[in-house]
Amino acid sequence: MLLVYTHKITPRLRYTFKHICTAILGIPVKFTTAVDEFIVHDSLKLSYTNKPLGKEIHIKSQEVLFEQGISDMEINVQPWLNTKCFFVTGTKSALPYDIFAAAFVLLSRYEEFLPHVKDTEGRFPASESLGYQEDFLTEPVIDIWAYHFKEVLQLKFPDYDFVTKKFAFQALVDVEQAYEMYDIGFIREITSFASDVLRLQFSRLWLRLQINLGLRKDPYDTFSWLINVQKKSKFKFLFFFQVGDLSTYTRNIRYNKQSFRELIKMVGDYSEIGLLLSKEALEQQKNMKTEKIRLEGITNKPLNAIRCGSQMASLPSHYREMINQEVKNDYSMGYPDTLGFRAGTCTPFFFYDLDYESITPLVLNPICSQAQSFEAEALDAKDLNEVLDVFFKMKAEVEKVNGTFIFSFKNKSVTGKGQDEGQWKQFFRQLVHE
Repeated sequence: MLLVYTHKITPRLRYTFKHICTAILGIPVKFTTAVDEFIVHDSLKLSYTNKPLGKEIHIKSQEVLFEQGISDMEINVQPWLNTKCFFVTGTKSALPYDIFAAAFVLLSRYEEFLPHVKDTEGRFPASESLGYQEDFLTEPVIDIWAYHFKEVLQLKFPDYDFVTKKFAFQALVDVEQAYEMYDIGFIREITSFASDVLRLQFSRLWLRLQINLGLRKDPYDTFSWLINVQKKSKFKFLFFFQVGDLSTYTRNIRYNKQSFRELIKMVGDYSEIGLLLSKEALEQQKNMKTEKIRLEGITNKPLNAIRCGSQMASLPSHYREMINQEVKNDYSMGYPDTLGFRAGTCTPFFFYDLDYESITPLVLNPICSQAQSFEAEALDAKDLNEVLDVFFKMKAEVEKVNGTFIFSFKNKSVTGKGQDEGQWKQFFRQLVHE
């Protein structure tokens, strides 16, 4: 156990030390303000305050973990070994930077509570983030800092038996639209048929006819293929189904259709099922409860995982409603159109509510990339290989720190044949089988 001496024990302090020491490094941590207790402790210990007590491991503290409320702060990011950091400490500190204060700024999403420029969808864009502006967004910097801290502990306490975490991998499959043409309803079928005729898309008309006669599978029905890929991998996928009502933004088939319910149950026999919130559920909190009840009614299981997808606009309010609905795990902590670690870590962490200065029970599972990340980044780079290079470099960084590599795909991302199949299906299969 690591004993931390400090002049004041705060929720921010507990939150940050437990993430770095316990969640990342596997070291139990305890806090004290009593000098006598600190002196007699005969195992791992460090002082986190303004001045060292003696010759112990000491990290000079910034004021961030002892403050309350939100205020604008000056942050000067500098190179440090193989990464970057901020909040310089001085020569008497065991580390040249206060990694705990810096980690709290990133984990709490401090910058998202401050005034910022929103994108056209009302979201916090990656370009406004410190990680993007200082070019460390694609690194799990908090986990890297934690391992530098571990090296300091190992030098001081060589006999301590440190726990080694294992690298974990998780693929999320977003089912925004289970089927493109199959069982979409009479009115939608007639409308789509008329649209194909007006645009002279006779190949789609022929495909639509074959699907409705049961001669071909729907293009978006890739679930059997995905499950077969999963069977040969070392982990299970996590499928997020959208069960919102039909709208401009929600194009899935009705949640109460027998074919859709049977699909969800079939997938649930092989994988865990989560809820992909509709835009309407994010705009009106009562809809989040409705959609949660719908999915639980289909699976006959309590909902354990939820995702906002690309529509998350108001970080604290969405998370508070998830807590009210007793959801345990969120998988929204990532940027919809940019590769990178939004909170600077590749280790699941608890949501800290800055408005209430409290540690909540909601676990945020950081996602390093989403399906739209590839689409948007590829358009900018004009070369998908460049995007994939960044993707695999991030995966390598996560492996170095034994973190959790989480990325999301859509069921319709792996629909194609020929060249498209070679590009996406092979990539996906290779990734999960490595």
